Amino acid sequence: MKVLLVEDEKHLAEALLQILKKNKYTVDGVYNGEDGLDYALTGIYDVIILDIMLPKLSGLEILKSIRKKKISTPVLLLTAKSEVSDRVKGLDLGADDYLPKPFSTEELLARLRALTRRKGEVINEDTLSFSNFSLNLSTYLLEGEKTSVRLALKEVEILKYFMLRPRIIVNKEDLIIKVWGYESEAENNNIEVYISFLRKKLQYIEARAKITTIRGVGYKLEEE
Repeated sequence: MKVLLVEDEKHLAEALLQILKKNKYTVDGVYNGEDGLDYALTGIYDVIILDIMLPKLSGLEILKSIRKKKISTPVLLLTAKSEVSDRVKGLDLGADDYLPKPFSTEELLARLRALTRRKGEVINEDTLSFSNFSLNLSTYLLEGEKTSVRLALKEVEILKYFMLRPRIIVNKEDLIIKVWGYESEAENNNIEVYISFLRKKLQYIEARAKITTIRGVGYKLEEE
């Protein structure tokens, strides 16, 4: 799952980035409201953790802007205990939850799990399925009807992205940002290498599906 963290207290932000990465989240961190809005408007994140008090642009202004653009990404507001009116305003503007500072790691992770359940994704279940194969998100095992093979982390992230939107054309640039991050230097050939790996492994398990190249655009996971 890909998370955007917008927090201007750098010590707190760095600690949260480490916690999230340790718990297998892919996370981008920014430290002011203007950058936060730019990142949020890409629409590539599964959850946004958003501090209210930010330089250049407040968290509430970011929230208002992304909801106006019809971006429905779940938002978890970070607030000071005294900011009751801001919490209420944030919820009215479309925030999904809030977490008063200071907070425990366990509570933060629990709130994130709850938000992804509300969004309706399959992130917190062990397995995704398509056609005659499945992908276990905990063990990284790709299983067909007769055999299975273990995937690398990036292979899991790419295949999961396809399996959550089967038969839909996935743009190469969107895939790079989603899997490698907004500021990644990964290029098209990185994607092509991993797509080649996945195609071979889908063939190995005799999947009745393939990743099709849509020339000049991207890829699509579809049944054969």
